[in-house]
Amino acid sequence: MIRNYIKTAIRGLRKNKGFTAINILGLALGLATCLLIVLYVADELSYDRYNEKAGRIYRVNEDLKLGDNSVKYAVCMAPLAKTLIAEYPYVENATRIKNAGSSHVKKGTLNMVENRVAFADPSLFSVFTLPMINGNAASALVEPNSVVITETTAQKYFNSSNVVGKTLLFNDNTLCKVTGVIKDVPQQSHFNFDFFISMSSFPDSKSTEWLRSDYNTYVLLKDKSYAKQLEAAFPALLEKFSGAQMKSELNMSYAEFEKRGSFFRLNLIPLTDIHLKSNISGELGSNGTTQYVYIFLLIAVFILLIACVNFMNLSTARSSNRAREVGVRKVLGSARKHLIAQFLTESVSVTVIATVLAFIIALFLLPVFNQLSGKALAINATSLNWILPLLLLVALVVGILSGSYPAFYLSAFQPVDVLKGKLATGFKGGGLRSFFVVFQFSISIFLIIGTLVIYNQLNYIQTKNLGYNRNQVLIIKNVYELNNQAKIFKQKVKELPGVINATMTGFVPTSGWKSTAIYYRDATLNEKTSMFPQSWQVDEDYLPTLDMKIAAGRNFSRNMPTDSDGVVINEAAAKFLGFKEPVNSVIYRSMGSQHDLEHMKQYRILGVVKDFNFNSLHENVSPVILTLADNKGGLSVRVQTNNLPTLMAQINAAWKELNPNIQINYSFMDQDFDASYRTEQRTGQIFMVFTTLAIVIACLGLFGLAAYAAEQRTKEIGIRKVLGASVAAITGMLSVDFIKLVGISILIASPIAWYLMNLWLRDFAYCISIQWWVLVVAAAGALIIAIITVSFQSIKAAIANPVDSLKNE
Repeated sequence: MIRNYIKTAIRGLRKNKGFTAINILGLALGLATCLLIVLYVADELSYDRYNEKAGRIYRVNEDLKLGDNSVKYAVCMAPLAKTLIAEYPYVENATRIKNAGSSHVKKGTLNMVENRVAFADPSLFSVFTLPMINGNAASALVEPNSVVITETTAQKYFNSSNVVGKTLLFNDNTLCKVTGVIKDVPQQSHFNFDFFISMSSFPDSKSTEWLRSDYNTYVLLKDKSYAKQLEAAFPALLEKFSGAQMKSELNMSYAEFEKRGSFFRLNLIPLTDIHLKSNISGELGSNGTTQYVYIFLLIAVFILLIACVNFMNLSTARSSNRAREVGVRKVLGSARKHLIAQFLTESVSVTVIATVLAFIIALFLLPVFNQLSGKALAINATSLNWILPLLLLVALVVGILSGSYPAFYLSAFQPVDVLKGKLATGFKGGGLRSFFVVFQFSISIFLIIGTLVIYNQLNYIQTKNLGYNRNQVLIIKNVYELNNQAKIFKQKVKELPGVINATMTGFVPTSGWKSTAIYYRDATLNEKTSMFPQSWQVDEDYLPTLDMKIAAGRNFSRNMPTDSDGVVINEAAAKFLGFKEPVNSVIYRSMGSQHDLEHMKQYRILGVVKDFNFNSLHENVSPVILTLADNKGGLSVRVQTNNLPTLMAQINAAWKELNPNIQINYSFMDQDFDASYRTEQRTGQIFMVFTTLAIVIACLGLFGLAAYAAEQRTKEIGIRKVLGASVAAITGMLSVDFIKLVGISILIASPIAWYLMNLWLRDFAYCISIQWWVLVVAAAGALIIAIITVSFQSIKAAIANPVDSLKNE
């Protein structure tokens, strides 16, 4: 019996090849797209879950508020880890990681630039699951100047993973012994380092200061239920260990500090929440956001719904043509259960074929999707364990739902009624199908509006006046390698043709370098009027090189020795300080551990620079204070030349002349800026691609329904043509029903999209407002697409020979 059902189903599919192809292709595209998004979301949600103890690992974060200034840190004070183990028995272990920044590692005669270097405690391997290939995990990071490297790094430097006992030279002055080789840190980790140097190699790690934070600190609890208990214990812990230092440095106790409205607090974040729920100062890597995971999940659901609704709509529309078949079968003795089984078999067969095709399409598109999303997704044996059951479930559910109409509705009719033609046919009789069309195009229009808003916001980010000019600025990042010759290098570069100016500092708006300090408005040193701004060391060429504008006062000048006691502040700092005339006003900065006038340095405000964005445009511009001081963190060079390769060769030659053994490390400021918004850019691109796919799938369905509607009205069209109706009139008659449905979709989707996209824009401190034309363009686009799709079938039906349709019966 089942064999007969399948043979009959195949025969029916062959008989309607075009209709079957449209149905299968639409569902396959939807399922393939949904599968790609699900892989992306699963990857985002899997971060740090490779750790066997992930459910018990927490990172300690720090929140600081001083007066009206507040900041959140992913780092804590040096002695915290050991103190937590000693004070609380439910803390099983704790470990620290400190990003070492860019380093040079000797390979033969070359110094390789390595940006994934960190200091780590020996307990690192007891907390995190980082399998050791060679070496003893318990003792690998105990001794000073010992280093554990990843398997790929071992192959890179030694062409072998059996390298325990060999040495690596860091920055031409530190020889480290390789004491272990671990498997590469999984990509789904919030930190990805290739070198872990023993923390004992870093003298500051032994610091006993409780008012300075520099270390990412993780605790392993004996049970995750202790997390709230530990958080509740933090205030007493801070008061116990930082109270004396706070009294000495701020002249107040911990309790007095909090009583004045300021605070200094610790809190926990689960390890598995870091990637998607934490974007604060001191992160060890670039994290994602929960918001974009929700957006992609929503798109996946939308596209799957469009594809499934599309499939069901076409299936139910076509099924009415089989009413007479049902009548004949029942007259010949077919039981209703057999008819139900036949229709469900046909429907499930089509969905299974579409699902197999979807899997093949997803495999083919995966490399393109990886390039678009910046991922390295793969369908492997592990992922197949949940992908195949999921696809099978979708195939069965969609197949049964889409086949349920003909199976249960048509099979219930009396044969005599069906054979007499009493079963309603035609598009106007399909209220459910009309609802489906409205549903599909509502989602499509929503996605069109969303795409336009995201594109406009990204374009706004790219073109907004940031308060500095990021174009044609070359950033040489490792100038500190030149030591005392750094200034000579700067001068050599400035003299090159095509170089407009150059400034030497690591503090540029697009870099990760940040530094804060406490400044006081007046000699009372009242923390309520204190400021906790970014404090950057720059030279006199900083403002002109980055094309920043002075709003009041003047820039630094090397010709004025007293400028070393001066500062340039931004407009946000000037507003915060509240001076009527900020230029020539005096502010105070703590220069030691004692916060009194004897340990304060006075700075005179020389000028006010117009605000510039150094954080993400998700955040407002905060106060910045620039001081005149040497900083060899980098060299920013403004260039103006049509022959950039020649200029780069000249800069490289000047570098090699001063230090031939170290590679120059550079980037361009506009590229660094774009990198900071890569998540938004990729989101916009993916959104655009998936919107296009959603529209294509919806149009496939509309195309099939238009063909069905024209087929149902073949005789009517023939009679109208015989009576003199024009092609245009018939085309309009066939199209108007669909255009009305698209119009209803526009009315439904536009306000919903406007509201939800405004919610998304609120995440940006600087954003566009959604203009009326965006809704008009989306509506017009949807109408044009629908008209073109429907008109093809309508015109085809309108120009057909009426004789052929009228002699049908």
